[in-house]
Amino acid sequence: MNIECPAPRHEDELVLLGHGAGGRLTAELLDTLVLPALDGQAGPLEDAALLPGHPDLVISTDSFVVSPLFFPGGDIGSLAVHGTVNDLAMRGARPLALSVALIVEEGLPMSELRAVLKSLGKAARAAEVPVVTGDTKVVGRGAADKVFINTTGVGQRHHALRPSAALARPGDAILLSGPIGLHGTTVLSTREGLGFESDIASDSRPLHRIVHALAPLGRHVHTLRDPTRGGLAAALNEIARDSSIALEVEDSSIPVPDAVASACDLLGLDPLIVANEGCLVAFISPTAADEALAAIRSVPEGSDAVRIGEVLPDGPPGRVVLRTPVGARRVVDMPLGEQLPRIC
Repeated sequence: MNIECPAPRHEDELVLLGHGAGGRLTAELLDTLVLPALDGQAGPLEDAALLPGHPDLVISTDSFVVSPLFFPGGDIGSLAVHGTVNDLAMRGARPLALSVALIVEEGLPMSELRAVLKSLGKAARAAEVPVVTGDTKVVGRGAADKVFINTTGVGQRHHALRPSAALARPGDAILLSGPIGLHGTTVLSTREGLGFESDIASDSRPLHRIVHALAPLGRHVHTLRDPTRGGLAAALNEIARDSSIALEVEDSSIPVPDAVASACDLLGLDPLIVANEGCLVAFISPTAADEALAAIRSVPEGSDAVRIGEVLPDGPPGRVVLRTPVGARRVVDMPLGEQLPRIC
């Protein structure tokens, strides 16, 4: 089941893509419409932005439309907290506060809304981040699908951490904090009734404690990114593009759970492009790679961390290469479109 969007021929067609557009199509939408309209600054598009005049404070906002609302390992409430906390963490920040805005469809059972909010509150308390403000709107039937959530987070960067998608350097070790593909395949299986959800669960969880463990390494931590929509393939391509580097990863080193591999084989999906909500990829100075790997593994959320590759000393800027178990190499492209719509 491949769900792909055709490449647009001109700007006006972008509005027809609907939800789920990702990778190159999202980049074109941002470059041709969103950023020019908002006087967006040139440079890499990070997971969170620095607050003007306050270089130690970062802000991030995200909207969550996942379907179904509840799935093994999480729900839209906990996912909204984890997603925004993780975006702050990828800029080296600990979360200070969240806002939560709800768009609720008329007719949604109160029991479902109560369960979503209870889970959201529990996730916020577990991440030790208060929800300090919010908003609720009710719209007519059909104007939304049950409930959509927007969360905005403010965080404070650890003093020594200044990671950016543009700071990966030749020789950097590439570390992955855990297995890939769990969230996307779990949500799709639950939505379509494929049966894999009995064997897998979403990896949705906060990652700021991993980042805290990396803080003592300071400037050795060059880049952090959580591979959400577009999966690991999109995250690596974005970093390679923004840092103007070439990188190579080892296929056999990338942990893919058996159930994820089986689901992807059945559906014709590549695990590299399936969304994750509970792992991060880190680019670390080679001299600090072993220490960084040990630091990540010291935190429960990173106990399965592995080294998956390195930044090459030279090569075409923006190129991501996968080395297969038989020694062959293939280029990993930026996903054209999001193959699994509404997974976050």
